[in-house]
Amino acid sequence: MTTTLITGANKGLGFETARRLIAAGHTVYVGARDAERGRRAADELGARFVQLDVTDDASVEAAAKTLDAAGGLDVLINNAGIETRTEDNSVPVAATVTADQMRTTFETNVFGVVRVLHAFLPLLQRSAAPVVVNVSSGLASLTHLSDPDHHAHFYPGIAYPTSKTAVNMLTVQFAKAFPAMRINSVEPGFTKTDLNGNTGTQTVAEGAEIIVRMAQVAPDGPTGGFFDAKGPLPW
Repeated sequence: MTTTLITGANKGLGFETARRLIAAGHTVYVGARDAERGRRAADELGARFVQLDVTDDASVEAAAKTLDAAGGLDVLINNAGIETRTEDNSVPVAATVTADQMRTTFETNVFGVVRVLHAFLPLLQRSAAPVVVNVSSGLASLTHLSDPDHHAHFYPGIAYPTSKTAVNMLTVQFAKAFPAMRINSVEPGFTKTDLNGNTGTQTVAEGAEIIVRMAQVAPDGPTGGFFDAKGPLPW
């Protein structure tokens, strides 16, 4: 039985990914900051719940102890993420972004990934087929955002894409450091979720496709890569 932990899984892409992996036979832990929402989501899914706030060391360490005591971990999906938005659902641009906004975004999107990886790596190393999926974004691609002919070029925000580019670097470096693991970044696409004020053009079912696929990658599959549903993406 494959045991999978998904951070930020009480709604959106995390919830849909959990649903799909449970259907595929995984034992899924719904990681959520809010205990009430997390338990409700886990009950609805037929999953297990673990309280996990990726910005809090004690919470992450306690979650790792819970899974360790329950038997370990095979698949880690770093899904929890935020995008700073204003009251009118716009994003801070180069002229307005502040260091505090950058810090808040990085605390969840980057430091949260490192915090979770640090805590759960000992469990993953004991798995026969360990997998890590870092949920990134197409907006992380320096190639695409610097190409005036690519649709991502229009995006004016600073904090979110910068944080996801950092996540991609984490993927590369951790994959090199742990060659026995399959560690990849994925781009779900512009999915309708609370993160973007529900302005996305894809459903969560469409967005979860690549997350679910890479969560089930074989031991001889790719590692250290960046993928969307169509295949590899440029950094």
